[in-house]
Amino acid sequence: MANQEYLALLNRGVIVWNEWRNKNLHLQPDFTDANLRGFNLEGVNFQGVNLTGANLSLAQLINANCRDAIFTSAQLINTNLTAINLQGANLINANLISADLRNANLIEADLVNANLIGTDLQNSNCRYVDATSANLSRSNLANADLMEANFSYANFSHANLYDTELIGAYFYKTNLDKANLIKAHLSGIYLSNASLRKANLYRADLRFAELKKVDLQDANLQETYCRGVNLSQAILIRADLRGANLRGADLRRANLTDTLIDNINLVDANLHETIMPDSKVHDNY
Repeated sequence: MANQEYLALLNRGVIVWNEWRNKNLHLQPDFTDANLRGFNLEGVNFQGVNLTGANLSLAQLINANCRDAIFTSAQLINTNLTAINLQGANLINANLISADLRNANLIEADLVNANLIGTDLQNSNCRYVDATSANLSRSNLANADLMEANFSYANFSHANLYDTELIGAYFYKTNLDKANLIKAHLSGIYLSNASLRKANLYRADLRFAELKKVDLQDANLQETYCRGVNLSQAILIRADLRGANLRGADLRRANLTDTLIDNINLVDANLHETIMPDSKVHDNY
């Protein structure tokens, strides 16, 4: 249970709380299971605070400092977290459905199994985040920075990743079906065994990305930059690769049945046992 003295102090307002907190950074205030629903906590200093299981739904935490705070299993539904500092925070199993995380700092945050359905993460910094098995379906990550983050087994179906930085990120067996990845920066990303059915990757940068055994059925890959990409054993049935640059790509045993390949660049590509658009197996195209 939350410490009642801390709750009483917080109820006196953010200014009073912050003055006390800044003088007592050596303490770890306990707000376990606290009901802070709808509280206005704009600018609050919750650095290192324990908010395990707390209810912060509909609360205002704009510009709050929650660095290294513990939000395990906390409720943050429809919470305004704009420009919040969550660097190093523990959000394992947290519920952030429809939360506003625009411009948030989530560097090195732990979001394992977190529920982020419909969250707004535009322009957020999610570098080095661990979001294994997190649910980001229908979330908005346009222009966000996800470099070297781990989203293995996560769900990004219908998510908006327009112009997102995903360089060096890890997306093993991730669901990206119908995701918007237009102009996304995916060079060096690890997407092995991921599903991108009907995903839109128009003009995305996939240089030297690892896409072995990825499912790209009906995906839009028009004018993508795929130099040196590994698409071995990938499923590209009915995908649109018109104008794509696959110079030096590895397409061994990939399935390109009914794929559109007008103006494609396959110079130096490895097509050993590749199933081409005419359904025939070719060694060279």
